[in-house]
Amino acid sequence: MCSGSFARCLGITLIPLAILCFLCNILLFFPGGKPAAKNENITDEVWYFGGILGSGVLMIFPALVFLGMKNNDCCGCCGNESCGKRFAMFFSVIFAGVGLLGAGYSFIVSAAAINRGPKCLTHINGSYVYPFVDGNYLGNHTLWEVCLEPSGIVTWHLTLFSMLLIMGLVQVVLCAFQVINGLIGTICGDCCGCCGGGD
Repeated sequence: MCSGSFARCLGITLIPLAILCFLCNILLFFPGGKPAAKNENITDEVWYFGGILGSGVLMIFPALVFLGMKNNDCCGCCGNESCGKRFAMFFSVIFAGVGLLGAGYSFIVSAAAINRGPKCLTHINGSYVYPFVDGNYLGNHTLWEVCLEPSGIVTWHLTLFSMLLIMGLVQVVLCAFQVINGLIGTICGDCCGCCGGGD
């Protein structure tokens, strides 16, 4: 498969992942599926915008660059037909690096949020706090009953942040593949040639 075609396949995969991450982060602003009474009642990690900025916006730009790789019709430079393609592949490596940073950020924020647990109303002091310590709630479901409100917050929190964690990891892997693919395309050129070189 040509380097440009492979990059296009990665772009097609990254677009829906970025949209899903964006939506997951938006849903986290509604603890338990309901609007929060106060902004302070929302888990802090939601405000870090891991899914919106990291795996969302910062992933859209690389995905769009990757989508355009196959149709890149740059005709070269200095009398070398493949020069333009090589430059485009090098450019895709830079954008893949941006994607790696964004997805890595989302992955780290999600992992921290899962470890910390959700912010919820407890019967201990009647205010919104973080009742769990170092992910102790993950293996002990009876601890979930400590959270009185919003209802179902632990499942909501765990499900959405787990989705962000997994999708962030997939994005990291795909962007890492594109770094390797882009470097190969930069050094060796795109096997498909350019500007109708096959004619």
